[in-house]
Amino acid sequence: MSERLQPGDTAPAFTLPDADGNEISLADHSGRKVIVYFYPAALTPGCTKQACDFTDNLELLAGAGYEVIGVSPDKPEKLATFRDKEDLKVTLVGDPSKETLAAYGAFGEKKLYGKTVTGVIRSTVIVDEQGKVERALYNVKATGHVAKLIKDLEI
Repeated sequence: MSERLQPGDTAPAFTLPDADGNEISLADHSGRKVIVYFYPAALTPGCTKQACDFTDNLELLAGAGYEVIGVSPDKPEKLATFRDKEDLKVTLVGDPSKETLAAYGAFGEKKLYGKTVTGVIRSTVIVDEQGKVERALYNVKATGHVAKLIKDLEI
């Protein structure tokens, strides 16, 4: 089971392909706050709701100095379909190897319908301008999470 990040930890570096196959690195966002959220799979109801919520609030978050990156184990082709179908504006990157998911504590054992399974743990990590973890939230709900995040961040 991967270790969960704590506030003050250095956010693990990553470089992953986006929906168009371009490489996106956390380092590209140095000096800016980044909301990195981890979700199980593109084109599923909960993940669609969450991605649409982030898209709907992207201007508000950007105005408060936050950029948003969504990470799932999906391949770029599926991410492109997801983005285009749902008209998503958030940056989506794929981590088929699950190395970044594990590094962030977002992959491991979880409860699903009462059973223990291994998979993506829906999580959100807020990285500050210096690349440090400001907040690490695990087992978040797909619905209402973005609204709660905005409230908690006092945006």
